[in-house]
Amino acid sequence: MASEQNNYTGDNIITLEGVQHIRMRPGMYIGRLGDGRNPSDGIYVLLKEIVDNSIDEFTMGYGKQVQISVEDNRVRVRDFGRGIPLESVVKAVSVLNTGGKFDDKAFKKSVGLNGVGTKAVNALSKEFYVCSHRDGECSWARFECGKLVGSGKEATKEKNGTLVEFLPDSALFKDFNYNLDFVETMVKNYSYLKKGLTLILNGVSYKSDNGLLDLVNENLSEEPIYAPIHLEGEDIEIVLTHGNAYGENISSFVNGQNTRDGGTHLAAYREAIAKTLKDFFKKNYTPEDCRQGVVGAISIQIQEPTFEAQTKMKLGSTYVWEKQDEHGQTIRAFINDFVGKALDDYLHIHKDIVPLIEDKIKSNQQEREEISGIQKKTRERNKKANVYNKKLRDCRYHFNDRRTDKTQEFIEKSSIFITEGDSASGTITKARDANFQAVFSLRGKPMNSYKESHKKVAENEELNLLISALGVEEDLENLRYNNIIVATDADDDGMHIRMLVLTFLMKYYPDLIRRGHVFILQTPLFRVKNKKENRYCYDRAEKEKAVASLKNDVEITRFKGLGEISWEEFKHFIGDEMRLDIVKLADEESIGEILEFYMGDNTIDRQNFIRANLRSEEELEDVDI
Repeated sequence: MASEQNNYTGDNIITLEGVQHIRMRPGMYIGRLGDGRNPSDGIYVLLKEIVDNSIDEFTMGYGKQVQISVEDNRVRVRDFGRGIPLESVVKAVSVLNTGGKFDDKAFKKSVGLNGVGTKAVNALSKEFYVCSHRDGECSWARFECGKLVGSGKEATKEKNGTLVEFLPDSALFKDFNYNLDFVETMVKNYSYLKKGLTLILNGVSYKSDNGLLDLVNENLSEEPIYAPIHLEGEDIEIVLTHGNAYGENISSFVNGQNTRDGGTHLAAYREAIAKTLKDFFKKNYTPEDCRQGVVGAISIQIQEPTFEAQTKMKLGSTYVWEKQDEHGQTIRAFINDFVGKALDDYLHIHKDIVPLIEDKIKSNQQEREEISGIQKKTRERNKKANVYNKKLRDCRYHFNDRRTDKTQEFIEKSSIFITEGDSASGTITKARDANFQAVFSLRGKPMNSYKESHKKVAENEELNLLISALGVEEDLENLRYNNIIVATDADDDGMHIRMLVLTFLMKYYPDLIRRGHVFILQTPLFRVKNKKENRYCYDRAEKEKAVASLKNDVEITRFKGLGEISWEEFKHFIGDEMRLDIVKLADEESIGEILEFYMGDNTIDRQNFIRANLRSEEELEDVDI
């Protein structure tokens, strides 16, 4: 045994050439791989990396149109910027830490600065083609799985700019498909952030004349209390209004990058809103009362932004610009100074909306004080009864932990499974990876929070414990898990429990859904096996395919509930191949209308919906073996 452990020689030292490291460790460069059902999946990151380059060209004053097509999972992006220098085309897309964005003279305020983006797309694509057009000449290169298979230079009559075509590698992105709704949202955001730029997606043009104001107005699901305030300054643009829904709905962007998880700029904007309103009214309102119901957006432009992950969903920069041994104004001061002056000036001029804002703050304050007192008593009662420890099997690393290289992967993967019953929770608890997977066990069906008053919901033990586990009692920024996964049985009761949990989150914590943190766990309905092999099937089609493939002496097991699956088997279903369906809530969708349809008095409609969408309805018929 000792000799085997000590068998560590120079032969074990491997040097990965070119982009091989990206193919071996794709998660380090693009985050999750996925299959396209989640807007954070890798195939969308690949698309964004290419489009970001075209956007950066426009930002620098070159090219007013970007053409994008996605067909049969093949992506084509053509811009009309300066084009990659002809002698550097191959190097720019295949040699790590090579690019024009290290030079502030060429790109002052771009998103991608690490010389990796396009190389990652190249490395993770089955086919990759690039062609740069410059002043009557073009230079092209073709790659397969990151390896150069052809290149050349020739004359061209096309306008200056760069064309990139790629097909993600299905060996890495298993059974993937681009969801064009996600792509359209991405393209729309680009248009809002870059006034004057036309983006064409599959023949449809997108262009914004009013920037972030268009984004907020077009996505309003309900009439706001007052017309959105739109303020612009050098390198900053904000929009602000109040609605009657719970939570805060603020979109945030840095250099055109949609920072879904916020960061230093969003934190500063939230702080600035509260501080400016408190100072204007000369009253010590709490920040949460000033922000409850806020709908808005912020976009800033900074030099050399740093993000807390390669996927650039959360800004980590402290300063507006930063170089070795020197730095500029802090982002916090920059945003506070702008909002403090511009919003204060606006309120002094538009005095008609002032009482509307203060009435909203006072209403928030009254409700918060009533509800917080009830919740405090409920939590104290739970603490005395030691209920909390019985409900939650926690993990070691959490989403709100301090970021370090050592634990970054665990932090990004931090998840909590919300399940029902001792059997199911016991199975998941045994199967989980305790580094980053927690389990919260419900006791029966939770309250239908849509039908009950906020006061009644605040008194509910189960829902209070759930919010305590998530860590969002006071602020969503304290969220402890990146992924909130509802894991229920695939039957009528399981679907009902799932909808009750989602109703609570949608009504009182909608931003958890908007930011892409909430998922439904899909688990296999069947196990098909013979003497040599087991196959797990998630629907009838997969089952029939497995039966036909395994042929003789096939045994079929139907899983009626999570507790029927052994933990040894279950760990495969919550591992690297875990199937998750993201819960989506578009900004323009009315939460009130959604909840009224699914959880209101339309009992027959709701039952029909459940049965029509219950994945196991026909699969759970008796199986003839």
